[in-house]
Amino acid sequence: MSILSITFHTTENKIQEWDHYLENELHQMVENLMDVEKYILSEVHSDMVNEGKNTNLFLWFDNDDLRSQFMESELVNIEERILQKFGPEVMIFPTFLNPKKKRF
Repeated sequence: MSILSITFHTTENKIQEWDHYLENELHQMVENLMDVEKYILSEVHSDMVNEGKNTNLFLWFDNDDLRSQFMESELVNIEERILQKFGPEVMIFPTFLNPKKKRF
């Protein structure tokens, strides 16, 4: 199992537009991903973030190779689409999660 966490930070003035994009386009892109075993798409609530909004996409892959392939192709496509639509108003932070211990 291999996990990737992607955080999207949206500036305050683009939240409404981002919410619409999230519900329609981003969600559909995630649904169509071939190599993703499971995912969670969620809003992030934190006392530490008081400007803008964070959204997180948590992706499970069968192995590290599939995760790497996703990073090289699919994530690049997603980033390009978001950059084209939102410019610097949505920042994307991918994080590799490499479990040391787990229990599901």
